[in-house]
Amino acid sequence: MPSILSTIPGFQKQILDYYYSHGRQMPWRENIDPYHIFISEIMLQQTQVSRVEEKFKQFILKFPSFEMLNKASLASVYSVWQGLGYNRRAMYLKKAAQCIVEEYNGTLPNGENELLSLPGIGKATAASIRAFAFNSPVVFIETNIRTVFIHFFFKNKTKVSDEEILPLVKKSLYVINPRIWYWALMDYGTMLKKNGLDKNAKSIHYIKQSAFEGSWRQKRGAILKKLAQVKIATSGFLAKELGYNQDVVDEIVNELLKEGFLEKAKSKLKLKSTV
Repeated sequence: MPSILSTIPGFQKQILDYYYSHGRQMPWRENIDPYHIFISEIMLQQTQVSRVEEKFKQFILKFPSFEMLNKASLASVYSVWQGLGYNRRAMYLKKAAQCIVEEYNGTLPNGENELLSLPGIGKATAASIRAFAFNSPVVFIETNIRTVFIHFFFKNKTKVSDEEILPLVKKSLYVINPRIWYWALMDYGTMLKKNGLDKNAKSIHYIKQSAFEGSWRQKRGAILKKLAQVKIATSGFLAKELGYNQDVVDEIVNELLKEGFLEKAKSKLKLKSTV
């Protein structure tokens, strides 16, 4: 029986052949400007591609560069962001744009440490930005990549750690074109999931996402969305309009004030205008 490493060339060929025949078209693949890649990678954190595509186009049209994003009000960024969820990412984008303009003259840095210093950027996101924006031969794992490697190399194992997968990701990296390679892996992983072959439950890192409907996260998003629409309101108005318990609204509002999402205008609330 051949060793795992001896199967790498065949594995690469299968993944790339699939990509060249069935690769998905996405706006951030058609235009690989580093700004576009950066925005897409933040939007794609914990959010499906189908939800991101249309919102990405709107966002780029409204804020076409780091400079324009930096100049925009936080409220206007929230307004465009609505519908993507995890609204904290919108604030991170605004803060990151400010850092990039002030510290890097509006040019996205390609070093890992520089990217990690930006708000909202962890190791996996920094690596994906480097791969897609700069075609750097970095090693990282995300959900679709994990699915592919478990499917091919851990068929008979019930619990797989990322520490077991990472050496294979490194060994199989298509260094001629890392950008294409990771696109190919992600598309192959998506195909596996669509065919009922999602292997992420075999990962020891797998956590099933809690239901969104009725959750605290949904209520936070609804409050931010309503304020983006009406511009300024009292917490009482928000509770009445959204049909939420007043104590719940007050608790969420206090949370959002502390986190810097909202600010007070006399006795009323509004989205914070600056970061």
